[in-house]
Amino acid sequence: MTTLFTGSTGAPRAHAAAPQKKEYLSDAEADKIRDATFSGPRIALYASFAGDRIKKLQYEFAHLDPVDDKRTERIIGLINAYTGCIDDAADLIDVGIEKQEDIRAGLKALQARIAEALPYLQTVAKTGPERETYQDDIDDAIEASQDAAKDADGAQKETTAPVRRKPT
Repeated sequence: MTTLFTGSTGAPRAHAAAPQKKEYLSDAEADKIRDATFSGPRIALYASFAGDRIKKLQYEFAHLDPVDDKRTERIIGLINAYTGCIDDAADLIDVGIEKQEDIRAGLKALQARIAEALPYLQTVAKTGPERETYQDDIDDAIEASQDAAKDADGAQKETTAPVRRKPT
């Protein structure tokens, strides 16, 4: 639900009550993100959606049709959707830490997804067919993955549960 407020100029401005749907998410995926009330589950969902984009990208490369004039557009769209999911998951790390939420399961899911995707993306960047058409996008995806991995590693150290000691 969106409520309109009047800004300092008197013009109405929107105030969003829930996260807005990202253009690279399906309606069902956006609903799942909205339904997840905490950052940890949202991070895990974005990681899962990123993995789906990688699987679709792998399918595209495995089934190249030389007469398909939309192939490059789909490949670039999938790469950018992966990058968006990873970036949004990384942004939620800071949110979860700020709100002192338990994001450990989400971090673990994100780290696992990046560990699977990053080597694949690096291979595609070096040896993928027609890479000149999507090179900048794949480079951005690799950089986003590396940055998110660093963020997740740092957050995992920061959010590690305290060690409980047995009384002596």
